[in-house]
Amino acid sequence: MATKRDYYEVLGVEKTASDAEIKKAYRKLAIQYHPDKYATKPETEQKEAEEKFKEAAEAYSVLSDKDKRARYDQFGHAGMSGAAGGGGFSGFEDFDLNDIFSSVFGHGFSGFGGGFSGFGGGGGRTQQRKFRGSDLRVKVKLNLKNIASGVEKKFKLKKYVTCEHCHGSGAEGNSGTETCPNCHGTGSVTRTQQSIFGMMQTQSVCPNCNGEGKIIKNKCKHCAGEGIVYGEEVVEVKIPAGVAEGMQLTVSGKGNAGKHNGVAGDLLVVIEEEAHPDLIRDENDLIYNLLLSVPTATLGGTVEIPTIDSKVKVKIEPGTQPGKVLRLRGKGLPSVNSYGYSNGTGDLLVNVSVYIPETLNKEEKQAMEKMQNSENFMPNLSIKEKIFKKFKNFFD
Repeated sequence: MATKRDYYEVLGVEKTASDAEIKKAYRKLAIQYHPDKYATKPETEQKEAEEKFKEAAEAYSVLSDKDKRARYDQFGHAGMSGAAGGGGFSGFEDFDLNDIFSSVFGHGFSGFGGGFSGFGGGGGRTQQRKFRGSDLRVKVKLNLKNIASGVEKKFKLKKYVTCEHCHGSGAEGNSGTETCPNCHGTGSVTRTQQSIFGMMQTQSVCPNCNGEGKIIKNKCKHCAGEGIVYGEEVVEVKIPAGVAEGMQLTVSGKGNAGKHNGVAGDLLVVIEEEAHPDLIRDENDLIYNLLLSVPTATLGGTVEIPTIDSKVKVKIEPGTQPGKVLRLRGKGLPSVNSYGYSNGTGDLLVNVSVYIPETLNKEEKQAMEKMQNSENFMPNLSIKEKIFKKFKNFFD
């Protein structure tokens, strides 16, 4: 299965993009890849355009919704699957194109059949480039107790920070900046050249100012005009309950600082889960393997079962068979999707086994021999079917 692309990457916008910028980016892609434009193209081109068209619509349906966007920013695509309110996308059918187009273009999907001239789309002044700092990635190990309740962690990060001497401008003192003479402040340069199809124009980032549209008169002596220096910062991260191994949390703006007061990158926190000595995690449920003695399984009794933060006493009924599963409701882990939703908490499943002694002394052996031919110690068909039913279901 192909990996989903980042929604911001799909629309070609920064993570700090405003609602208007997201809408504008989607509008542009919707026009570019609308199926009507490819109706007479080869089938392969039609298919490719259709996929890009759907991909853009999916990205916009998430990023244009405040709640979905917040969840996506923190949990990525993992936060979209199975969440309440239809946040997940198992396929293109999970959202309505008519609703999306109505919100962007003011009418439904069917109204696009007549071309695109009415939507404008004319090119304006090239937007000046803003540098974005790179992302940082850290790993954090959590035990089940941390995962059950959520936890705050502090990270001392070695990273690029804004230069305090020039406050990120890259300029020494009050020298400031001036408009780039090469691109006249647009951040891009245009070349016109003759081709077999006539005169053609190509646009590229201005090499003189790297797309910023301005140049520094006198560079800062501390950061050499970059606006950033290598330093450190302590970052506190609140990790919600229910996270799992491999999940990645995004803390916006806590990565490396961007040059010349650009946009800071993100801090990506990767979750690693410590193994518990007694409990096994199965999504939101926990499993404990209980080994009973023959007398306890036969006569019944009370046993202690470990939970995440304590122990509980559980009554064992007389005649408890191996393979029986006891369910302690609500003793598992919360769902990470319950962060703002009500998806409940998992259970603790106690898997019962019975220990059969490997060796017996003389008295024990004699006692067992006396019971060997007792009718109560002979398994009947109904007991056999009950014990092995789950194995049959497993192999079916």
